[in-house]
Amino acid sequence: MPFIPHTDDEIKEMLNTIGAESINQLFDEIPKNLISSQLDQIPGRMTEHEVTQHIRELAKKDGTPHCYAGAGAYEHHIPAAVWQITTRGEFYTAYTPYQPEVSQGTLQVIYEYQSMMAHLTGMDVSNASMYDGASALAEAILMAVRANRNSTSKIILVPKTVNPIYRQVAHNIVKNQNIKLVDIDFNKETGLTDINTLDAHAQDDICAVVIPQPNYFGLYEDVHTLTNWTHQQKAMAIALVNPSSLALLSAPGNWGEQGADICCGEGQSMGIPLSSGGPYYGFLTCKEKLIRQMPGRIVGMTEDLDGNQGFTLTFQAREQHIRRAKATSNICTNQGLMVTASTIYMSMLGSEGLRNVASNCVYNTEQLKQKLVTAGFELIFDGKNFHEFVIGVNDAEKIITQMAAKGYVAGVNISNQYPELGQCLLLCVTETKTNNDLDQFVETLRTCHQ
Repeated sequence: MPFIPHTDDEIKEMLNTIGAESINQLFDEIPKNLISSQLDQIPGRMTEHEVTQHIRELAKKDGTPHCYAGAGAYEHHIPAAVWQITTRGEFYTAYTPYQPEVSQGTLQVIYEYQSMMAHLTGMDVSNASMYDGASALAEAILMAVRANRNSTSKIILVPKTVNPIYRQVAHNIVKNQNIKLVDIDFNKETGLTDINTLDAHAQDDICAVVIPQPNYFGLYEDVHTLTNWTHQQKAMAIALVNPSSLALLSAPGNWGEQGADICCGEGQSMGIPLSSGGPYYGFLTCKEKLIRQMPGRIVGMTEDLDGNQGFTLTFQAREQHIRRAKATSNICTNQGLMVTASTIYMSMLGSEGLRNVASNCVYNTEQLKQKLVTAGFELIFDGKNFHEFVIGVNDAEKIITQMAAKGYVAGVNISNQYPELGQCLLLCVTETKTNNDLDQFVETLRTCHQ
């Protein structure tokens, strides 16, 4: 339907009908000191052609640099067919499937996505997605607090090896519900969660423990020991994972003797382009016993009266469907288009393709580490890595600026978040880089580091 704005006569008729002198009078309850007289950053009226040119000029500012940054957002090869299919009209414009009789396509896509994510994470059930990885972690924490009847403390142990942005977002979401996130330090030699630090809380009333895999430094945590320790304290284990890594690593549902209780993370690496910062989506899976604590919606398979296979919304623990006080979350939609792309991506690659992607990421990561060591750089931690690792530098911010001028996004400066590590960069490499790419990057980085 085309957009047809109101004419001046229509606006005047509306104002006369309701007895208002102007549009501004409709907003007279807003204090005058809060009203902006003009929007300096918004351009004036443009034609369609002018808007297209303006958007293209903005896009040029991003450029096409070689990306060696990760920290939660990863550059992977995405087969062209993924977004050719995703942007077909029946997927691109589909909305919330309130009426199953006319939404079977959308419902089946969500069902297939949930099945794949449950299989990938080794869990029993998945919801239809969250806004992003950080908010998915916050929702996982809220789930654990609701579900863990053995604890009354609302204390969540969160290792410092969890993405700092995730920790900040989770804190902002849960703090007003008297939920306390307690930082757990890492071993400065290994970059891994310090089990001795955990033992200091062994006698405490703990609701849940967040277990990252791989952690923010790209290192592999001892998830089996951490999960068993968590369950010994009668706490819930919340797995925070990179889904791409699960093609090679043990699924959270198999961690320790009982497996993690809840699994969450960011799904961007599964077929979503970096796109200047979004949109992304978060995933959330759990054991079947926690299904009624899961926010959002769950699609199930059923049969109609004639025995034909069908799909329908099974659980909808949202405030739109039940009393607000009983809702598990106020999530009103999901990142449906992103989920569609990820479902197509996983379908096209299959388990073997996903393993190949993950294996090449590991190979390239080790190759880049070796090349940097040969060039004289220091690895802050010696362990094996997935996607990313930390190197010491003389001036992280200066190097990033200089490398940007040469066409590189040269990692993430984590010196401020982790001052105990000194000046350092978090570098990332995926399957998209060739050996020649790595050589050129190392040589350019070496030049800027002198």
